[in-house]
Amino acid sequence: MKGFSTRLAHIQEYYFSQKLKEVRELIQAGHEVINMGIGSPDLPPHPNVIAALTEVAVEPNAHGYQGYQGIPALRTGFARFYQKHYQVELDPDREILPLLGSKEGIVHVSLAFLDAGDEVLIPNPGYPTYASACQLVGAKAVPYDLRASNNWMPDFEALEKMDLSKVKLMWVNYPHMPTGARADVHVFAKLLDFGRRHEILIVHDNPYSFILEDDPKSIMSLDGAFEVAMELNSLSKTSNMAGWRIGVLVGKADYIGAVLKVKSNMDSGMFLGVQHGAIAALELSDTWYKDLNQIYLSRRRLIWHLAEKLHLEVDKHAVGMFVWAKMMDGSDDYALVDSLLKSHYLFVTPGSIFGSNGSGYIRFSLCVSEDLIQEAINRIK
Repeated sequence: MKGFSTRLAHIQEYYFSQKLKEVRELIQAGHEVINMGIGSPDLPPHPNVIAALTEVAVEPNAHGYQGYQGIPALRTGFARFYQKHYQVELDPDREILPLLGSKEGIVHVSLAFLDAGDEVLIPNPGYPTYASACQLVGAKAVPYDLRASNNWMPDFEALEKMDLSKVKLMWVNYPHMPTGARADVHVFAKLLDFGRRHEILIVHDNPYSFILEDDPKSIMSLDGAFEVAMELNSLSKTSNMAGWRIGVLVGKADYIGAVLKVKSNMDSGMFLGVQHGAIAALELSDTWYKDLNQIYLSRRRLIWHLAEKLHLEVDKHAVGMFVWAKMMDGSDDYALVDSLLKSHYLFVTPGSIFGSNGSGYIRFSLCVSEDLIQEAINRIK
């Protein structure tokens, strides 16, 4: 055997893939580990969603290959969802591409738009998969700074001073993971202007727009967005369907067509029952999101209390599925994470895995019951 691909030299195994092995070993040894590190919803989908899935699953003709673009009713469901919640008009046949989760879309977009040697602007801190996908296709990840002093928004003056001649794509994500910075239409407008002037595709990753947020926003709602931007979205967080793997990419027909060329060579469509479940989720009323956020509000208050016991500082204006907490003594976030796991059997996420600007921060997930959060609090003396 002549060896592995050289592209693997530039990426590492996903942090959670590594760390959860350690968590599993502790659990197998009899320790009750409280997992506050992963953003995987612990609550079930709406009953209508499960009913839609099971109704289709018993049909004998429901188990074959499906179309690469999803059934027309699913694309129409996404179009209605975008119109209702974001006031964005979409052509279901040309401007919408359902995905097997938005993480798939990150890789597909990278394959469709990037060549070896191209450069990509990656938020620091930000979702590690942006950089990994970039490196897998042979492009170069170029971090751009997000800092607390600027509310975790891009510093456009600094961006303009960079050499952008090889930059082809820019990843953005608001509400922001991991910091919880809110989406801002004024920032969206600046991003679109920046992308237009420098011929850079702006790809907005938007899975958290409903979590603890009363006014969901999409970059695609701004004038001219379709010429320079695309947006990823997902049902994982908003509908408690992370394991179902349902995402969507929206944008200009030509851009969607380019990504479809990649996707059609990578998978063979989404199970029909899952598609019907997704349609039911897209039709849920506003009451679903309000009730879900009430649960997250209660959990967040408890996590704020836990952070206080750990001498961490939180931003109480942040939104999204996580609490981003600053270490006041400037110590090593990895060391604190390891200490909490070994001494208290609490698993949280070090901010450094999201980039150098995450150093000195800890991320807590809201996907933990109030009883378990209270148990975590009780474990901290």
